[in-house]
Amino acid sequence: MQIEKIKGHQTEQLFKAVLELKNMDECYRFFDDLCTMSEIQSLSQRLEVAHLLRLKKTYETIKKETGASTATISRVRRCFDYGNDGYDEMLGRLYPEELPFQDSRK
Repeated sequence: MQIEKIKGHQTEQLFKAVLELKNMDECYRFFDDLCTMSEIQSLSQRLEVAHLLRLKKTYETIKKETGASTATISRVRRCFDYGNDGYDEMLGRLYPEELPFQDSRK
């Protein structure tokens, strides 16, 4: 697990702050203060890439729909294959009717 690499006081503080957000408006205001527009767009794009990979979309389709580079798509795919299942867990909560990534490859 690579989680140990990011653990630390500052990361804990950030994650605790995110967990304290109460609604969408608070999220928008906090992330607008915390991140640049480019950083928010990059994070959002990665999550959408993960969602489309979970739906078994091709790299070409994902590239067209999100504007993500093949390097970004590959990076997200590696997280599905070798990561901590974070994308799949969160997408499962957002879209409970969809199959998990591993099951969707069968």
